[in-house]
Amino acid sequence: MSGTRATGRTRDTATPTVVKLGGSCLDDLAGTWWDDLSRYARVRPLVLVHGWSKPLKRLSPRYSEPSAILRDRYGNQSRWTTPEVIEDIKTVSSALAEDVLGRLGRRGITAEWLLGSDGLVQAGEGERWWWREKQLVELENLVGPITGVDPAALKNLQPGHAYLVTPLARNAAGQEVNNDADRAAAAIAGAVGATDLVLVTDVPHLLVDGQPVDRISAEAAAEFRDKGATGGMRKKLRAAGEALDRGVTRVVIGSAPVTDLLAARTGTVITRT
Repeated sequence: MSGTRATGRTRDTATPTVVKLGGSCLDDLAGTWWDDLSRYARVRPLVLVHGWSKPLKRLSPRYSEPSAILRDRYGNQSRWTTPEVIEDIKTVSSALAEDVLGRLGRRGITAEWLLGSDGLVQAGEGERWWWREKQLVELENLVGPITGVDPAALKNLQPGHAYLVTPLARNAAGQEVNNDADRAAAAIAGAVGATDLVLVTDVPHLLVDGQPVDRISAEAAAEFRDKGATGGMRKKLRAAGEALDRGVTRVVIGSAPVTDLLAARTGTVITRT
């Protein structure tokens, strides 16, 4: 059922872990990082959710232009997504999937690539009013908030096997829409009953007042998100709060190998209390 948490899992071997791979850092993940992830995947079911910001910018210079990003009346930013952009996302995601599945396969982990729009992620109606040249105008922007995740689409969640998810979704009208990869990872983590969500990015810690933070509560993280965080970190903190609200035990943000992040040897751990 849409939005339902998976049940009947034990934490030691069967509880999935969801890892979001930042599109800006994928190129910089060394072979030892993938070795570590593969060792972890041998004992835990693994769902990877990837971003595509850097690959999309490499595909065409227009994706680096300021006009490629819209801001709504509430100040939220979004990539201006047309049907052509959806196809470009699929193009770069296909190449990315070939690379990631190859890295895992050479290390003994079988894996599948899945578009979120193929029955996994459902989206609601998106915002229609956006700022353009200092005016609010009505635009069709193929984005939408996530309204449900059907974990039945992940049919083979078991140790030694991984899923790589491209975070597209499908709305009630049947359209494929774009959504934020961090928040998609949070929704998927809640739906599959994950205890841990790892947001792998290109910075080692959350910084508050310029100082690295090892551990922070969801309440304090939300306060900083609304008052001090900017850009991609603001979205990550929003995703962390949504994951915890969906029953995930902890969210870890950082740039280190996954087992180091989960062991709290580095990175920032966010928990409900």
